[in-house]
Amino acid sequence: MQTGSPSTRPGTSPKARKRRPQQRQAAPPKPSLFDQAGITAVDPAPFDTLGLPRSIVTELAGQGLTEAFPIQAATIPDALSGHDVLGRAQTGSGKTLAFGLPMLTALSGSSSKPQHPRGLVMVPTRELATQVTNSLKPMAKALGLHVREIVGGMSFSRQAETLRRGVDLVVATPGRLNDHARQGTCVLSEIERTALDEADQMADMGFLPQIRELLDRIPAGQRLLFSATLDRDVDRLVREYMSEPVVHSMAPSEATVDTMNHHQLNVSAEDKHDVLARIAARDGRTILFVRTKHNADRLTKKLRAVGVRAGALHGGKAQNARTRILDEFREGSTRALVATNIAARGIHVDDVSLVVHVEPPADPKDYLHRAGRTARAGATGTVVTLVTDDQRAAFRTMTTKAGVEPTVTKVNSHGEALARVTGAREPSGVAVPEPKANPSTPRRSGGKPGGKPSSAPGGKPGGKPGGAPGGKPGGSSNGAPGGKPQGDRRRRGGPGDRTKQRGSTS
Repeated sequence: MQTGSPSTRPGTSPKARKRRPQQRQAAPPKPSLFDQAGITAVDPAPFDTLGLPRSIVTELAGQGLTEAFPIQAATIPDALSGHDVLGRAQTGSGKTLAFGLPMLTALSGSSSKPQHPRGLVMVPTRELATQVTNSLKPMAKALGLHVREIVGGMSFSRQAETLRRGVDLVVATPGRLNDHARQGTCVLSEIERTALDEADQMADMGFLPQIRELLDRIPAGQRLLFSATLDRDVDRLVREYMSEPVVHSMAPSEATVDTMNHHQLNVSAEDKHDVLARIAARDGRTILFVRTKHNADRLTKKLRAVGVRAGALHGGKAQNARTRILDEFREGSTRALVATNIAARGIHVDDVSLVVHVEPPADPKDYLHRAGRTARAGATGTVVTLVTDDQRAAFRTMTTKAGVEPTVTKVNSHGEALARVTGAREPSGVAVPEPKANPSTPRRSGGKPGGKPSSAPGGKPGGKPGGAPGGKPGGSSNGAPGGKPQGDRRRRGGPGDRTKQRGSTS
């Protein structure tokens, strides 16, 4: 037996030996600002102790809101002091008021010039823009301020007219706001306060280039950024556009709330549809998440056929249809909402007691964001995922990354276990009629249906809103990067034609 190093072995010379390249050990990832700051320990506090104007406190009390949630109690005083604020909190924790109330307070006492708003909130989706706007309007009115949403899927020319009348705080999706900024119908040179909500989702959706373009138009001022994580270049956005931000982290990014129960329901592929029908027929509000627009429409049609009052929500629907479906779900006339990821973030509907993953999501972030539609603001909720035999290994890997340990139960459509976990019951079997199309769908611009905006600023009559007169814009009006404004273009056809949503979130 030969011993020793290779250089001492017979027939081996040092020159003949090939040196193995040494692999460099990867440097450990740099901790994010959230990790460096740790968890902020703060108790709820009365709104009247945070330094807010009396008119805002009175309006909040009229809505039954007298005590701030922890994220609000932590960030509002720092934001009122003029600091940049970087915040993370669980979904449903009250982030809208955390950034909105200090912004309104700072903007009060003066008014904005036409086309020159002084405050800006950027959000990833139209639904979230509507929610933020509706939440802040009562407080803005109490201060004599005007808040408006600027999103795709709506008339560009009407939005331009609203901006010409003067808006103090704009709540916008990046694509449509870029269209207005390039056309000159919204000038950002007098923005004093900027907030980015759900920044990590905007990064996931590819909006960071548009956000950078918008921030480059805005002079230095206060920046408030709320995000579940600092990945996908969000940390770079913080470093480049925020100045010594005060950091408040209410929960680690992989955390799930204590009042949320997670279940893995092992089901056969043959029995899956019947299982879904019984779950959707339960008492209480239920959101069922699917992967594609087609799947959402198909499942909704099947559920309505067996007697379940279900509605589909996805990016392929016109804005008025999406608003109507959400309103019906909030009011209770629709009990089961079948949705794509468009509803996984930012949509607040009270008392959603069950979230169903019809197909297991591949990304742990998607799982947690969808799950966050239940157990909001201290309420309890259940999250279930239907898993077939071929999906078990991948689902187990994903939940491990998400920090979730679901209870595993084998179920069938008529078994007691399904009813015990979800409250499933037999649907009525009486088909629910499809909603009638609205024959009086309003025109989306000053031109003919299907035509181009008749009052696009800076170009020929009927020109497209964009960077050059009559030219193409650099971003999609409905928020998706790289497309044309979609709000003013409609398919020709009969009543109820829907706006074509290119690039919208599915």
